[in-house]
Amino acid sequence: MKVTDYIKNKINRFQEGYIFTYTDFNISVNKSDAVIKALNRMVESGKLRKLSKGRYYKPKITEFGELKPDVYQVVKDLLEKDGNITGYLTGYSIFNSLLLTTQVSNTIQIGSVKEKNALTRGMYRIRFIMQPNRITKENIHLLQILDSIKFIKEIPDTTEDKACKQIIQLIKGISVNELNQLKKLVMNYNASTRALTGAIIESIYNESETQSITGSLNPATRFNFSISEQTLPTKEKWGIK
Repeated sequence: MKVTDYIKNKINRFQEGYIFTYTDFNISVNKSDAVIKALNRMVESGKLRKLSKGRYYKPKITEFGELKPDVYQVVKDLLEKDGNITGYLTGYSIFNSLLLTTQVSNTIQIGSVKEKNALTRGMYRIRFIMQPNRITKENIHLLQILDSIKFIKEIPDTTEDKACKQIIQLIKGISVNELNQLKKLVMNYNASTRALTGAIIESIYNESETQSITGSLNPATRFNFSISEQTLPTKEKWGIK
């Protein structure tokens, strides 16, 4: 089978929006140039789209127009390597899915255990946020909640009070075991995040659930958040003004 025919048959089996590189094709190294040329010809003909250098996808066309590829597809190689999790979507990447805002950003933020430089892929600007906790499949959704608390001031098209109310609903939805894990994870975040998390947990449960967080804070420190007493009745206790 010719290289071009093999590539077309392989691509026909890919889902629309699936991002791939020439390494997805089981072809010897000496034929890699032929693969790249064939892919670029398919881009020129409109059958494929090129996200960035070496990355392609089949466009998904709907009655409302062409859809962008899923954010996960854009950065999947930055989230896992050799079966091990190396990062997770967070910040601007998940504010919309957590119902914290209706806006969708072209900035993709990734929580990572290692410091990395920002990069660009097509229309997307990719930034990395240091995560001091170990990242596992089981705790990613908890880290996303904590990151949303940490960056509550940066959530677009909303207020801190409105975002806090939604975060309260998110924490109400986790299990007791997950709540205990959340309280352990937040201990590696900065003081303002610990304080706001403690105030949120106390607003849902009671003071006994927040003793470990309270003990980690300097009682003289004050934190500026535009959140009402109706949303957080004990905010003054937590130094929130």
